[in-house]
Amino acid sequence: MSHKVTTSWIENMQFESTNPSGGTIRIDAGPENGGDNMGLRPKALMLSALAGCSGLDIAHLIKKMRLEVSDFKMETEGLLTETDPATYHTVIVDYHFTGPNLEEEKLKRAVDLSIEKYCGVMDMFREFAEVKTNIYYHKE
Repeated sequence: MSHKVTTSWIENMQFESTNPSGGTIRIDAGPENGGDNMGLRPKALMLSALAGCSGLDIAHLIKKMRLEVSDFKMETEGLLTETDPATYHTVIVDYHFTGPNLEEEKLKRAVDLSIEKYCGVMDMFREFAEVKTNIYYHKE
């Protein structure tokens, strides 16, 4: 099995990239690097991929465990090295769950399963960065 994307130059510093399952995203640089702020940054896309991978795992487990969660979001931050090429040396993923009757132990189990077993992107990130995770529960 493999994944294949096609990334095409639009203009200036803008590119459009396909996804194997359909849909596209626009990639661009910021003005400080000659771009027009018309798309997502490549390194930030990596953080989105990490959150998306883990989030899909957890959403599946929330449904499977029949948990009551009214809102679920992740805040992902990548800390960059000071030298070029700047790469992430540390990544922090904060999981936020909101609901009136949160089953914290089961939600923690869902996060742990994603982090330790299911999320391939998380596993890839560990090859080049320290990954730290935190879980926050917000009662409605």
